[in-house]
Amino acid sequence: MLKNNPVMKKLVETGEERVGKLAQQLLSNEKFVSAVQSLVSGSLAAKGTLDSALRSALSAMNLPSTADVEQLRSKVDDLERLLASVESKVDALVSQKSPAKK
Repeated sequence: MLKNNPVMKKLVETGEERVGKLAQQLLSNEKFVSAVQSLVSGSLAAKGTLDSALRSALSAMNLPSTADVEQLRSKVDDLERLLASVESKVDALVSQKSPAKK
């Protein structure tokens, strides 16, 4: 109902136009862009510091990090593939030797 209303359409178009102009003005303002860049850089640096501190805390408590768990999972997957390969080779050898015994 509201989508077909011409007044609502005009309000939405006007709102979109004004938001577009505001965004254009903000992005053309060097101080604003610089402030956003500083904010993003500071946030990334804080995240890096937090991640490092968290890894140290987990290590001090002798708890694995997500990376440690993923590395272990990868090794387990490799071992499972190797075991499946060995199992299939053993089965092939057993099947080759079984007819000879009969």
